[in-house]
Amino acid sequence: MWKQPVAMIMLILVTAPAWADSRSDCVQDKDLDASIRGCTAIIDQTANSAWAYNNRGNAYRRKGDFDRAIADYTKTIDLDPKHVGAYNNRGNAYHGKGDDDRAIIDYTKAIEINPKHANAYNNRGKTYFNKGDYDRAISDYTKAIEIEPNADRHRNRGDAYYRKGEKKQATDDYKRALAIDPANKAAKDSLKRLLAKP
Repeated sequence: MWKQPVAMIMLILVTAPAWADSRSDCVQDKDLDASIRGCTAIIDQTANSAWAYNNRGNAYRRKGDFDRAIADYTKTIDLDPKHVGAYNNRGNAYHGKGDDDRAIIDYTKAIEINPKHANAYNNRGKTYFNKGDYDRAISDYTKAIEIEPNADRHRNRGDAYYRKGEKKQATDDYKRALAIDPANKAAKDSLKRLLAKP
């Protein structure tokens, strides 16, 4: 009579530490291979593990394995169609592959789900910048800055203004970036480059 419940309790006791270790590995981002192993273990043990697919996708993307990353982000979205992070992350993976058109589609979807997603605006802005569409890049950087200003976003917008030949606006953004983060090397270098030109 008691054999089955006891067996289940023993199984829980045996698997609980392994589950905790897998989760710990999956959520960390220092050892990418360990993260992939941990996330895979959770995926193998759980029916709906959208977050583990997303985290494993992040590890694959950081390793430069964009196809596997895209497959994992797609699985995340299949399991959780409103997972805004997975759309943004898959956009990053497509961008890493050089497929800017698909990246823009994913960033746009992330923004549709969450209009306050500053990273998606910033990332879409970088993609427009790469395509040479500086006006759209500036518009997206501006929206990201309105939602959550930081040094990199001001520097990004400064770069777009610089490419358009609008030196005053570029200078202002580089200075704003340095006011937020005086150690921002990219902003320092960009400002130095701009001021060195007549």
